[in-house]
Amino acid sequence: MQGTHKISFSLFFVFASLSVASYSLPAVADDVLATNSADPAPLSEALGDDWSAQAQFTYVNQGHPSFNAPYSGTNSMTSAAQQASTADATLFLGRRLWQGAQLWINAEYDQGYGLSNTLGMAGFASAEAYKIGQNAPYLRLPRAFIRQVIALDGEAQTIQADTNQFAGSTSANNVVITVGRFSVVDIFDTNTYAHDPRSDFLNWSIVDAGTFDYAADSWGFTNGGALEWNQDRWTLRGAMFQLSALPNAQVTGFHPHQHSFVTELERRVQWGDHPGKVKLLAFVNQGDMGAYSDATNLAATTGTTPDAALVRRQSSNPGVSLNIEQELTQDLGVFARAGINGGKQAAYEFTDINRSVSGGLSLRGGSWGRADDTVGLGAAVNGLSASAKAYFAAGGNGLLIGDGQLNYAPEKIIEAYYSIAITKSVKLTFDYQHVNNPAYNHDRGPFPIYAVRLHAQL
Repeated sequence: MQGTHKISFSLFFVFASLSVASYSLPAVADDVLATNSADPAPLSEALGDDWSAQAQFTYVNQGHPSFNAPYSGTNSMTSAAQQASTADATLFLGRRLWQGAQLWINAEYDQGYGLSNTLGMAGFASAEAYKIGQNAPYLRLPRAFIRQVIALDGEAQTIQADTNQFAGSTSANNVVITVGRFSVVDIFDTNTYAHDPRSDFLNWSIVDAGTFDYAADSWGFTNGGALEWNQDRWTLRGAMFQLSALPNAQVTGFHPHQHSFVTELERRVQWGDHPGKVKLLAFVNQGDMGAYSDATNLAATTGTTPDAALVRRQSSNPGVSLNIEQELTQDLGVFARAGINGGKQAAYEFTDINRSVSGGLSLRGGSWGRADDTVGLGAAVNGLSASAKAYFAAGGNGLLIGDGQLNYAPEKIIEAYYSIAITKSVKLTFDYQHVNNPAYNHDRGPFPIYAVRLHAQL
């Protein structure tokens, strides 16, 4: 049943955010482990040099009008007009351990649901919505990790205080080791212009590579370890993460039998005076997976509906993606991603996408006297493999989609947003998405999705 948020919970954090905003605290990125930002907040300063504490609050309300849908299935987007809200509040607590080492623990309250309980679109409309929701606020521990930075050589570089990052300095060339519980996309597939649903785009297949079936529980986090080697203009990353025991279930305990390997090569470039990055990512998931063709063949033999859960066996699913970002002017940047995965095994953790291309631009408001405002325009085209098409056409369900039948067409999404800086700490965003062929079904839609987002960084 579609949930609604508790007004008291949301309003409490809204008023708290607005009251603290009078201090003009610096706005920083939410979902990265280390980026450049402004000076640390007064809350951290009060704790001393060896401690850091920051907080954030994000509220998103989305809705769409009724749209054409001659049939629906278990995982269809509701065709009647609807709206849904999510709210979350996070405390980022850090402690210096020894030279170059930091411990970070993030505690978070979440509440609410995505549209249609986060079902009905492969490139889902809000990355602030999880696959599990509740009407009442509930507490989680999404991150608890240790990061060790080992200096090598090169010029000294200043590190600004940021979310999950102490201020300090290190050499330009270094090695970074991260171990514990965190999100794979804290480190991999990051992009300056499209990666943070709390401050830029909302759509899943625009903020991440849709084909990157990264290890994660239903909220997007898992256990693992990553190693990064930064050398001149290059970075090489490698990691191993724990898959869920069952597809997209909760990650509990340690079971190395189900795992994911990820590697990424990054090249930093300069176009005139403007920085850019090119990243090539590859991954392989290994675990008990269900092949689309096996499920479809079994259903044809038994006269039933295909179910990938019935044909799971030890298998692997590889994938690659390309991620590009480039600053064109001081205020304008562009981005693009393209990815493909094996397409033989049913999606295990992220979403039901086997082919994806996305891109767009981000424009800061300096030219019209609003330097902290941002306008974004992006688009994504998602597709399925041949065996996945046959599976869903026969009535199968995936992680997010399943209309009972399928008149296949690529899923196409356009998204635009305007983020208004109310203060340095508080931003109000108006977001619009236009969806063609939701869940790859030409018989359903098209329809618009409207959203408003309030975000405060304390």
